[in-house]
Amino acid sequence: MLKRDLLYKIAILLVFLLAAGGLAAAQKPVMWEPVDTKRLDLYLGPGGTEMKPDLSGITFIKEEKGGHNKKYRIKDGSGRVWVAKIGREAQPETAAIRLLWAIGYKTEINYLVPTITIPGKGTFQNVRLEARPDNVERTDEWKWKENPFVGTNELQGLKILMVFLNNWDVLDLQNKVLEVKNGKGLEKQYVVSDLGSTFGRLGNNNLPIIYRLGRSTNKPKHYIKSKFVKEVEDGYVKLAYKGKNRGLFKNFTVEQARWLANLMTKLSDKQIQDAFLAANYSQNDLDTLTRAVKNKIGELERASLKQNLAKK
Repeated sequence: MLKRDLLYKIAILLVFLLAAGGLAAAQKPVMWEPVDTKRLDLYLGPGGTEMKPDLSGITFIKEEKGGHNKKYRIKDGSGRVWVAKIGREAQPETAAIRLLWAIGYKTEINYLVPTITIPGKGTFQNVRLEARPDNVERTDEWKWKENPFVGTNELQGLKILMVFLNNWDVLDLQNKVLEVKNGKGLEKQYVVSDLGSTFGRLGNNNLPIIYRLGRSTNKPKHYIKSKFVKEVEDGYVKLAYKGKNRGLFKNFTVEQARWLANLMTKLSDKQIQDAFLAANYSQNDLDTLTRAVKNKIGELERASLKQNLAKK
């Protein structure tokens, strides 16, 4: 009898441990995973055709607080909920999301609509709609210096990408952990939620407060003139970053740069163009931004091959 009771308790314990292990596996944090970049549609982005907003009927829900741009929570004609961002950050964020998603990073789902009328608020142009799906719970922010990916290629690659995009607003509060219920169970996705302060110019110095001087957002002509890689020295790639939190953008090995370069060189010219086409840029700006992205990919690739750009 005692032996039977013991075996029963052991069986219950094993079931509990297996269940706990399965839950832990289902909640495994993920920032990046391999994707078949060449097959991805950067015009539609991570939401594809399935998530495209239905603009046939828009319902205003509430105004969203926080950030530098006006934002409204709305519901579209199909009942999906979105956060509409209005202002200069809408276009660059739409394109930036697509470039990160195309090489495997987890991202928000967004679309740029050329014009939208929000009842009681007005009609706006070039508005970014960011999805709020029912299967996604938005939880805490994650910290650049303390997270499950410290020291990994994916985190170092993401930091390099922030400089690549000339993102001058890199803060913990711009990051979000998304708990996504999908075919894999419950997945904890670590994303940079706000990528609006991109495709312009970083500040022109590292001095407190006044590092803000000179920086810009959504300025293709500034972006194409900006330098990305400063030099390669002693096996480390030094980036041309100026501004706040610059301590994050140090100690990138050539191997880490090569890891990211190998991903980015898979992007075709058309895919890069489509990322900016999705953001409704003019043809001139689209051409400028496409050329700038290709140039910076080239800088990264040369750095990953240990060429010292400072001596050129």
